[in-house]
Amino acid sequence: MARLDDFARHSADRPALTRLYLTQEHRAAADQLLIWMREAGMAAHLDAAGTVVGRYEGDTPGLPALLLGSHIDTVRNAGKYDGNLGVLAAVAAVAELNRRGERLPYAIEVLGFGDEEGVRFPVTLTGSRAVAGTIAPDALAARDRDGIALGDALKEFGGDPAGLAAVARDPATVLGFVEVHIEQGPVLESRGLPLGIVTAINGASRYAVTVTGQAGHAGTVPMALRHDPLAAAAEMVLAVETAGGAEPDLVATVGRIEAKPGAVNVIPGQATFTIDLRSPRDGSRKTAAAGLLHTLAVIAARRGVALDIQPTHDAPAAHCHPGLMRQLGQAVARAGIIPHHLPSGAGHDAMALAALCPMAMLFVRCKGGISHNPAEAITVEDADLAVTVLLDFLRRFEPVSFAEGPRP
Repeated sequence: MARLDDFARHSADRPALTRLYLTQEHRAAADQLLIWMREAGMAAHLDAAGTVVGRYEGDTPGLPALLLGSHIDTVRNAGKYDGNLGVLAAVAAVAELNRRGERLPYAIEVLGFGDEEGVRFPVTLTGSRAVAGTIAPDALAARDRDGIALGDALKEFGGDPAGLAAVARDPATVLGFVEVHIEQGPVLESRGLPLGIVTAINGASRYAVTVTGQAGHAGTVPMALRHDPLAAAAEMVLAVETAGGAEPDLVATVGRIEAKPGAVNVIPGQATFTIDLRSPRDGSRKTAAAGLLHTLAVIAARRGVALDIQPTHDAPAAHCHPGLMRQLGQAVARAGIIPHHLPSGAGHDAMALAALCPMAMLFVRCKGGISHNPAEAITVEDADLAVTVLLDFLRRFEPVSFAEGPRP
């Protein structure tokens, strides 16, 4: 916990925490992480994508590795634990193994990824996608708001744009990926539980919606003769809310809405809003999306307004491996905690690693479910339990196969 406090000093906006991908603050944090990894008994380096990699050999050098870790970049005005907890908890677990002279029948690699948040460039998961071998061909051409290309920033950072392909791991050398992360939601706290086992990272569908009506004078157009797109959008927003509550684990959000021309005495001529629909079950998400879009069309027709809906994002759910979930659950139970399974509504590096190897996540309770906020908080007791469970899991880990068990 002291290290998490110390790590937060690597920020562009002290006392706030802002550490964007490939900035000097990110590099300073990476350099500190390299030091801590080496102190924990790992051989550590920076890979071509800017990921900090620490390797702790098994009882025989060169064995396949179980990957641990998370991200060390942040959003603007962030909390101290999102991403950083998973990296430093993994370092703490390896340090304890090293302190006791324990070598396991497999290697451990701790990864401190960059670009999980996708704040600086219009791409995301660059570090973890490079490891998984799924990085987009045009990712290096992405530019930040100052016009700096990702490839140029990576070179300045000390990475190697030409070497990204070589970062991709051979699946035969990787046993799996386990990520410790704060929940970023209120479920564990509401149940009085410090830890939870993630079942899946939700798939997401996003849309940009434009409702066009007829602008007019607020005082002269009778209510019955109006074609008010904002009133129609208001009804549509409630329909989005209703869709999100239709079944467990399905959530639907309108995060932005705007009316034009935006004058107090003018009936709007156009309203725009966004939809974010998420579920750990892709079938449920797609069915809900189809039903919702039909409902919006019915509302538009009844109110005499035009409707345009453009999909802007679609990502499938990433399911945690049943065998890894089972082993994490057993470790949680041995710590005297009731194993609770829950989906993740937020995206994580584990989503990218799911294309490479079996993956799992361990959630840690956070105060009020608050995240991406300086008020983000966890207790030292919960952090201790997370490292204790992770150590127990590592000592008893049994390799799993992609083919094991039913896929949700």
